[in-house]
Amino acid sequence: MANPDVQAFFDEVTNTISYIVSDPATKKAAIIDPVLDFDLAAARTSTESASEMLGVVAEQGLTVDWILETHAHADHLTSAKVLAEKTGAKIGIGTDITEVQTKFAPLFGVESEEAAADVFDKLFVDGETFQIGSLDVRVLHTPGHTPACISYQIGDAIFVGDTLFMPDFGTARSDFPGGDARTLYRSIQKILSLAEETRVFVGHDYLPKGRETYQWETTVGEQKRSNIHVGAGKTEEQFVSMRETRDKTLGAPKLILPSLQVNIRGGSMPEADDDGTVYLRLPINKMG
Repeated sequence: MANPDVQAFFDEVTNTISYIVSDPATKKAAIIDPVLDFDLAAARTSTESASEMLGVVAEQGLTVDWILETHAHADHLTSAKVLAEKTGAKIGIGTDITEVQTKFAPLFGVESEEAAADVFDKLFVDGETFQIGSLDVRVLHTPGHTPACISYQIGDAIFVGDTLFMPDFGTARSDFPGGDARTLYRSIQKILSLAEETRVFVGHDYLPKGRETYQWETTVGEQKRSNIHVGAGKTEEQFVSMRETRDKTLGAPKLILPSLQVNIRGGSMPEADDDGTVYLRLPINKMG
């Protein structure tokens, strides 16, 4: 089995980790969960993070075949569209993105053709396989944080998005529309059933107390032994009680409104108004 080279890119504004995953033999690659920089106060985007990744791609002579999303993120805007236009790569996401689109499109005035499944090039189903060069990729449906979450098992590594975090931080929240703590626990058990040496790459890190450096790589074995939310044999009922109690204390991500209306469009902005300006909506008293 071929195993991937993995390069991580940490965004300090949103605590997101994006990845370039490449096949050493063929130089074929995928980019996972890329960030579009967005200054909320100024309503200004930039492609600094995307450009950094493209610089690495060019320097290493990689060919990007895929932009892979683990879900429609609520904490950052995706640069999938920007990267696809620059590289010719296809954009993939889980098939249940249609459920998320149906939920949020009316809230943001998204036209049906803007939020249709075909704004993505590929909708993956649970268990589907494909290749990045000589690397075998398997898709795991891992809902709970959102109904559309998927993880990508690539060789000896798995990219879990917002399911598991580093063992000393625990797990993702499950209180977004369509999220569910019990479902999240069962999705995590699917991940933890993999070989203990499987490398686990997480979607965020928040520097918990007692740690001075951001981290994003662990293993299935480490998660099973020491994850503070699901490790050491914690039961489903224990997890659900903890997760639902904790989620009640969490505020909405500060970029949730701009993120969702861009991300359900596959990273495209809304059509410009007649004055040539692109506007995002802020629906009042409609979230939560």
